[in-house]
Amino acid sequence: MKFKTIFEPFRIKSVEPITITTEEERTRFLEQAFYNPFLLNSEQVIIDMLTDSGTSAMSAHQWAGIMEGDEAYAGSRSWQKMEKAVRSLTHCEYILPTHQGRAAERILYSHLGGMGKTFISNTHFDTTRANIEFSGAEAIDIPIQESLNPMLEYPFKGNMDVNKLEHIINSKGATNIGAVILTVTNNSGGGQPVSLENAQSISAVCKRHGVKLFLDCCRVAENAWFIKNREEGQAHKSSRQIAEEMFMLCDGAVMSAKKDALVNMGGFLALKDKALAEACTSLLIITEGFTTYGGLSGRDMEAIAIGLEEVFDEDYLNYRIKSTAYLGNKIHELGVPVMRPIGGHAVYVDARALYPHIPVDEYPGQALVCELYKKGGIRCVEVGSVMFGKYDEEGKLIPAPNDLVRLAIPRRVYTQSHIEYVIEVFEEIIKGKDQVSGFKITHEPKFLRHFTARFGPVEKELEIQ
Repeated sequence: MKFKTIFEPFRIKSVEPITITTEEERTRFLEQAFYNPFLLNSEQVIIDMLTDSGTSAMSAHQWAGIMEGDEAYAGSRSWQKMEKAVRSLTHCEYILPTHQGRAAERILYSHLGGMGKTFISNTHFDTTRANIEFSGAEAIDIPIQESLNPMLEYPFKGNMDVNKLEHIINSKGATNIGAVILTVTNNSGGGQPVSLENAQSISAVCKRHGVKLFLDCCRVAENAWFIKNREEGQAHKSSRQIAEEMFMLCDGAVMSAKKDALVNMGGFLALKDKALAEACTSLLIITEGFTTYGGLSGRDMEAIAIGLEEVFDEDYLNYRIKSTAYLGNKIHELGVPVMRPIGGHAVYVDARALYPHIPVDEYPGQALVCELYKKGGIRCVEVGSVMFGKYDEEGKLIPAPNDLVRLAIPRRVYTQSHIEYVIEVFEEIIKGKDQVSGFKITHEPKFLRHFTARFGPVEKELEIQ
């Protein structure tokens, strides 16, 4: 018998208090933070959906493992456990531990990148793109056409356009391609999954041209669940088996373990090529640490090794995906335009559709981010023209394809009642949506501006009657 209620497949053993604030207080906090939720203090936030990265609640088993952490500088027992767990999952011979995913990106893409090099992805995440462009290389996104329509119901909107991939490799020349990067799930594309069939096709193209393929695998377990439940011929496999098949298609992988390894800090670079691994190891030692800790403590490595096993529990994955879908479907029923179908780790709201009266150069996504915080103390992030917009030669904004707002759900942190509260806040958002105004950027850095940019409300001139 199937029941309607989606309940957490775990019991709560420790709690953390939430500070309840008023709308008046939050309005003041937001102004002091220059209308950028990244600049808020955590105690000023009621429900924190800024990111699912490093915000997971660890299990009793992980906390017990932390007590066994071996902090030896070289060859610790904890490193041996992590190396074994990563090697078993990725089928890669060479494992380089890093303090988080972007460190692994910097090591790999600075080595493979540089002027004249091109990297191709279904959609580069913000730090991936920044590391590539910082090296002097270019980053090109080629998501499938279906991904550009947020309302379209399509099972694998995270897929890469294989025909475009072939065309770019031929036009640029295979020797000028730094790498092809398949991000699973496609975070910047709305948290949408990539099919196993698409991964196989991409791998075949890369092998034919002698181009390296890497998996950005920080949400590989969630992606595998989608394949198991949506892709024909995959239902009989476990999510773990599907994930291993994806790793076997590529030359290596980069992971921020702060997502699907269920930990608060850590990452790794997994490689199959010995020469590439040796070059990256030198960079690891210079910038992160010795090869058997790479910026991580022994206790962190213990937690990662355990988390990589726990995340493939089918009951957990079923709860994780369905509880996220519950939030997305409920606010969709209220009339909130969301990316369809709902992704694995987050709900993406189409702010451009919610606020059609706000021009794209006044950042409707940032407007929604601020409204959610003011109305309900919910902190989230814009994934649109603030994060990915560029300027033309005249300084005019080239907007992102969509202006989305991501409500990322930390793993094993919030209960059903927290999600019901978020739904209630969206009821208020809908009521007052026509009165919301846009924002202008008053200060921004050259790279990754969304983290530290400052904003100000757009002042509208009053019409003279």
